[in-house]
Amino acid sequence: MVKQERAVDAISASLMSDPCVKAVFLKGSMGRNEHDENSDVDLYCLVEEEDKEAFLKDRKSHVESYGTLLFYDEIFIIAPQIIAVYDDMLHLDLFTVTDETIIEKDYFSVLYDPDNRMANYDQHLTLSHQEFINDVDDTAFFLFQYEKAKRRGNKIWSVQMLNNVMVHFARVLLHRYHPNRAQLGLKTLDSTLDGEQIDKVEMIFRHLTVDYYETAAELIRSWLNEEKKWILEQMEETTYTQGFLKEMIECN
Repeated sequence: MVKQERAVDAISASLMSDPCVKAVFLKGSMGRNEHDENSDVDLYCLVEEEDKEAFLKDRKSHVESYGTLLFYDEIFIIAPQIIAVYDDMLHLDLFTVTDETIIEKDYFSVLYDPDNRMANYDQHLTLSHQEFINDVDDTAFFLFQYEKAKRRGNKIWSVQMLNNVMVHFARVLLHRYHPNRAQLGLKTLDSTLDGEQIDKVEMIFRHLTVDYYETAAELIRSWLNEEKKWILEQMEETTYTQGFLKEMIECN
């Protein structure tokens, strides 16, 4: 048993003893049963809205049930969240959600659900049509920002803008070729795309340096041009996106 599984066993047992907790489940790589010894733990607990504040006051004790904390922080991005790093270098995120705030993305693995509450939620990694449009928009927009940075001679920011392009272009590519994993984006390309496509990705990132970023931009534009016909066919109603994308592909 890897440390991730030991941590989940200890913390979920603690959570199950809390009367505020209605369900405990895993998302991320553990929720999809794709984890290894380097994976983070994305642990979720479902509580009632009226119990949330009471639960939040005690949640640190549940996290500490696994071991000694090296780092601890409480933040809010998609939900109240604990970021914990233990002295064995395990990273765990504990999210507190309600029926009103749970996000139906990614697959999950249920650890505790006595009332079968999790049966009400979908499991998927696909993009909605609007999410796809947003990623195409962002692909074009960050190419636009890259052009501005390049013309200013800001090499470092040029590299960053092209990195941002690839974050969104990765989701576009997955939406076409592997839609059932599109939400995972860039981090899943090496295990999802085919060999020729992976070669293209690696070639782009090989050139994402202050010395060769212009070559990376050319490679990105060339690949976008290959995909352009299919992309535009999906977006017949989005006039601005179509024109903007075409302009950014042809920009030189």
